[in-house]
Amino acid sequence: MNTGFRLGRIADIEICVDWSLFIIFFLVTVSLGAGVFPAWHPEWGAALIWTTALAAAIFFFVSVLLHELSHALVGRAQGIEIRRITLFVFGGMAQLEREPSSWRGELLMAIVGPITSFVVGVVCIAIASLSAGEVQIDPNDPLRAYARLGPLATVMLWVGPINILLGVFNLIPGFPLDGGRVLRAVLWGLGGDLYRATRWAAGVGQAFAWIFIACGFAMMFGVRVPFLGTGIIGGLWLALIGWFLNNAAIMSYQQLLISRSLAQVPVSRIMLSRFATVSPDTSISTLIDNYIMRTDQRAFPVVEHGRLLGIVCLEDARRVDPSVRTSHTVGTVMTPVHDLTTATPEEASADALRALSQREVNQLPVVKDGAVRGLIRREDILKWLSLHGEHAAAT
Repeated sequence: MNTGFRLGRIADIEICVDWSLFIIFFLVTVSLGAGVFPAWHPEWGAALIWTTALAAAIFFFVSVLLHELSHALVGRAQGIEIRRITLFVFGGMAQLEREPSSWRGELLMAIVGPITSFVVGVVCIAIASLSAGEVQIDPNDPLRAYARLGPLATVMLWVGPINILLGVFNLIPGFPLDGGRVLRAVLWGLGGDLYRATRWAAGVGQAFAWIFIACGFAMMFGVRVPFLGTGIIGGLWLALIGWFLNNAAIMSYQQLLISRSLAQVPVSRIMLSRFATVSPDTSISTLIDNYIMRTDQRAFPVVEHGRLLGIVCLEDARRVDPSVRTSHTVGTVMTPVHDLTTATPEEASADALRALSQREVNQLPVVKDGAVRGLIRREDILKWLSLHGEHAAAT
């Protein structure tokens, strides 16, 4: 389920923004506007300080988007389709349609992100230097030099080092960070086993995650951690990053195991083969009384003369006003077949699960030669995994 909104498309890649992004956007803007930039420019007015802080926050998230776009474009060049990039509270994520087919593709796609961040950082620092002109920075009193910077140089001088730090952070060899993917690619290339390489890289990722959590709590209790310092706010953020990395490492490995378990299982083995269908002239009231309320189906294929016309679900019926449900028919509210994603009985259940996730639906009609042969549902896949998944993943 989406928890944000669609920002637009770049190079046919959907750019989405999660609502959680606004938390860090607000915190970055406030920390710059209330702390960093007033210290750099005590003579600036409030309007100029906050405008510069807002611009710096926007530039920072544009650089995060560039980082993720580099992954997507290189992945596409390696034959890995990436349809969506989501920006959220801890940065961004390019959502892969499938795992890379070779360790070289994985390595190239992973390493380009940090390289992009380093390049953006160096370019920003160069722009700041050109914009500032002849400014000598005294190591003992750097704020005096910062006070002479204009708004553009100020923004670039903050965004540049932040991008370099972002590149360094992403090179930490803990899956699913970019460095962890580089580690997995190397292990995959050396051993030839993607799943074993993922297990080791995810384990390293969890180890780093627990180090972050431990350091974060130590900082919150007043311990000065080398290179990180001390403090409640910094410690809390470090602990949260560790928690996020630990969960991401576990989930990434589990998703790979699920894909492995379902890769050789055809949809026909898991799909619901006994199901109810409705005709397009069925009234909404009949759909509710005789189908939705009397079966455990949430969606019903709409069929006429043996051909699939579309699908109608509980949500479609709910949107129809109760006063007109007897006069409105299924054909007026169904999703037509040309707007549906369908599966075939022979295709791998892993592909069907991927399609369910991409379309954010709970079921797909299974179609062959225009006729509906079944429904493949999330709950049926989960049921199969609970009964066979562990054994299938181990084989």
